[in-house]
Amino acid sequence: MKAVRIHQHGGPETLKVEDLPDPKCEEHDHVVVQMKAASVNHLDLWVRQGIRDWKIPLPIIPGSDGAGIVTSTGPGVKDLRAGDKILVVPNVSCGTCSFCQDGWDTFCPQYGILGENLDGCDAELVCFSRRNIIPMPKHLSFEEAASIPLVFMSAWSMLVTKAKVKPEDFVLVWAAGSGVGSAAIQIAKLFGANVIATAGTEEKMQLAKALGADYVLNHYKDKISEKVLEITENHGADVVMEHIGDATWKESLKSMAKGGRLATCGSTSGHKVEINLRHLFMKQQTILGSTMATRGELFEIIHFVRQKKLKPVVDRIFPLSEVANAHKYMEEKKHFGKIVLAINS
Repeated sequence: MKAVRIHQHGGPETLKVEDLPDPKCEEHDHVVVQMKAASVNHLDLWVRQGIRDWKIPLPIIPGSDGAGIVTSTGPGVKDLRAGDKILVVPNVSCGTCSFCQDGWDTFCPQYGILGENLDGCDAELVCFSRRNIIPMPKHLSFEEAASIPLVFMSAWSMLVTKAKVKPEDFVLVWAAGSGVGSAAIQIAKLFGANVIATAGTEEKMQLAKALGADYVLNHYKDKISEKVLEITENHGADVVMEHIGDATWKESLKSMAKGGRLATCGSTSGHKVEINLRHLFMKQQTILGSTMATRGELFEIIHFVRQKKLKPVVDRIFPLSEVANAHKYMEEKKHFGKIVLAINS
């Protein structure tokens, strides 16, 4: 089979499409899947480049989420059969600790993510635990289905589980064109919030508006905190969805309302930030860290996807052989929504 592998950290040229042996379903509860599509996430760029103070097991097959067709199952898998269309769940955990038993697998001591802690989805064939496989919504294409898990799980955990978004909240969503940004706009609107989104081009601003954003600002030209206060009549944003880090952090804090909640899941522009504690406690604000979401939360997301109240946004599809170009395209920040690799098409 063909698979993308990273043997050393660096630029897109380190992504190698190699011939590897086909995986066999030798474990009792595992499933072999013929992958049809795998999405590209910013996490893939970090894995390829190397994450400071975090050891990535090399060589590794990247790709945290994807969709495909079951080809075979272990003897312990009774509810799936060859030919079933499925979606891959990125979460990896032990399944037996108290956190996993309580449904909080992201707190498991052995928690990891496919494509970061062990081989992921950028391959023609994969073999994963049954826990990482769920039925695919029937109305979606493989490319659309592959675009759901990681970004929708991240946005859902931040907005719904952590920040507890509610009707009429003003929600600031940075970088509407990113996968997590395009998911966050939809989730915030699902819960009746007023969305203030940011984007870097006029085209992306229009796409954010079409996706449901009530107000759209240009994060390269506008003073975001001033515009947020203007829009909200000096109230500020009740919820700030922060996933960029150093470049946006100060404006995120200045944009928050009294009692506001800031949820963060990433630091694509840098992880070193400053905070004025007096402002934090005097305004009674909350900063919430978030990593992915639980499997249970993914089922909630899929429920709304099946009802067509949430939808994946696919920007561009590359063949697996052009994975390096897909990474370059993401680095150029030209996309709105998800970049997807087509496999076995």
